[in-house]
Amino acid sequence: MESFELDAIDLRLLDLLQEDASLSNQALAERAHLSPPTCLRRVKRLRERGFIAREVALLDADRLAPLLGHGLTAVVEIGLERQGADALDAFEARAVAEPRVQQCYRVSPGPDFVLIVRCTDMPDYLALTQRLFTGDANVRNVKGFFSTRCAKFHPSLPLSRSQ
Repeated sequence: MESFELDAIDLRLLDLLQEDASLSNQALAERAHLSPPTCLRRVKRLRERGFIAREVALLDADRLAPLLGHGLTAVVEIGLERQGADALDAFEARAVAEPRVQQCYRVSPGPDFVLIVRCTDMPDYLALTQRLFTGDANVRNVKGFFSTRCAKFHPSLPLSRSQ
């Protein structure tokens, strides 16, 4: 892949899109102070270069709660018995394939993995632990922390040093 530099306009477009990816090209161009054709061309290039991985809708869990229940969010630390590359890769593959796992981080020092999981209730969490942790002979330690309140969730990346 050829070298590609992001300029201030690219960073502005990325910042605007990560705040609201549903903006029309016209609205995005206006906010970025670009012509619509230039804006469209730049965003297309950013997608092709992989700077925009995907666009998703962030759902409001509290608005959905009357229909689905509030659910259970847990931060789970996982320690493995063996930390060889194959063992780490095998656990990671199983964790990322699990729909209940929203985020999976390989960390150091301390536990080998930190997972953010979202389950419908405690029995659902127990089923998850049976699938991912109890059945894996290489899982040595599991420590779960249950969220009582989310004070902030904002998935955007800071794109300038002043943010």
